Amino acid sequence: MLMATGALGGGFVWFVNQTLRAPEPEPLRPTDAIAVLTGGRERVETGLRLLAAGHARRLIITGVHRDATFAELARGAGLDPAPFAARVTVGRAAATTRGNAAEIAAWVRAQPDNPGVRSIRVVTAGYHMPRAMLELRRALPGLELVPHPVTPPALRGVGAAARLRTWSLLVGEYGKFLLAGAGISRFSVARDAAVVPSAASREGRR
Repeated sequence: MLMATGALGGGFVWFVNQTLRAPEPEPLRPTDAIAVLTGGRERVETGLRLLAAGHARRLIITGVHRDATFAELARGAGLDPAPFAARVTVGRAAATTRGNAAEIAAWVRAQPDNPGVRSIRVVTAGYHMPRAMLELRRALPGLELVPHPVTPPALRGVGAAARLRTWSLLVGEYGKFLLAGAGISRFSVARDAAVVPSAASREGRR
């Protein structure tokens, strides 16, 4: 029991360290594509700005709410949607992280072979990144995956580490990560759609 508790505690320390990782410093290495896993603030905006800056040729946004349009998402990021519409795929099929991975994998396989997709920059919240990378590696073995974590507003700033909400979120996500690691993420509860008017918030939460 003591060894199991220690292993869980050590695993949680590793998990927290992973969630606090900063994105790759500038200049970013280019990738063939960018994948944004929706479910929290600033993820879509970050992905679109990376695309606009020329860090990849194409982008998939997976798990988008059925009512959110690409034009709304782009404008929410402060960008004109017109120059990017042909390079962005909006996926609406996924309702879980495992579903995100399946949706991204299907999209990769549907891309033309020349030029193909051999590397993807993965954009999601830092606390969600370990589970997202685990599911994506299973769905896309051999593909280069570059994490690009986003720190949501609730987890940054003075006092964030002292909030009960922060630790509740991290403990809950660690539990989901362990389920995914055990190969039983199919039992995870699907996301709840956020009932708010803005397109960025209508992506949903995971």
